[in-house]
Amino acid sequence: MQPIKNIIFDLGGVFIDIHYHLTQKAFENLGITNFHTLFTQHHASDIFEQLETGKISEAEFYTAFRKETQSNLSDNEIKTAWNALLGRFSAHKIEWLKSINSRYKIFLFSNTNQIHFDAFIKLYEEDFGNSNFNDLFIKAYYSHIIGLRKPYPESFEYVLQDQKLNAAETLFIDDTLQNIEGAKIVGLQTIHLKPNMSLLQLQL
Repeated sequence: MQPIKNIIFDLGGVFIDIHYHLTQKAFENLGITNFHTLFTQHHASDIFEQLETGKISEAEFYTAFRKETQSNLSDNEIKTAWNALLGRFSAHKIEWLKSINSRYKIFLFSNTNQIHFDAFIKLYEEDFGNSNFNDLFIKAYYSHIIGLRKPYPESFEYVLQDQKLNAAETLFIDDTLQNIEGAKIVGLQTIHLKPNMSLLQLQL
């Protein structure tokens, strides 16, 4: 195992709390009883994959969601329920990140979408005095912008090639096992952040 020179972090469940059950409950309260078949931490149906790879716009997503669920929900109802899963950023973890960025090249790679992106960028600005979350990293990669999402190996290859990183010298940290498995395929070193683990426990 080669020494680590670069670290690629996931976002949700790593720096910001994610509550999948709150979005499921919000949709259930709106009459969507099968939301768990459309999106969970471990599964994304076609319309969510399209949203998270930027293949459909926010407006197109709302239309597709109504069709998929045979509902008449408003755009705002869908948006509010979809954003319900977003928690808050951990100040301790952000400070920890700042403390290691002189020793490693730091990157972010997140499966997300324009709706969540707009919401969590605003949350970070509110919590950390109008600072930009993306400035914590050499570069932040978002699936809806690059058109690729985890756990597909080509998504990791994209980041590695874009930054000219050696996979064997690069650590990937994520809380979703499928993403860890995808990263291993391209030769990345990995840490799976299980539910009882925190970044603050890592010895890096």
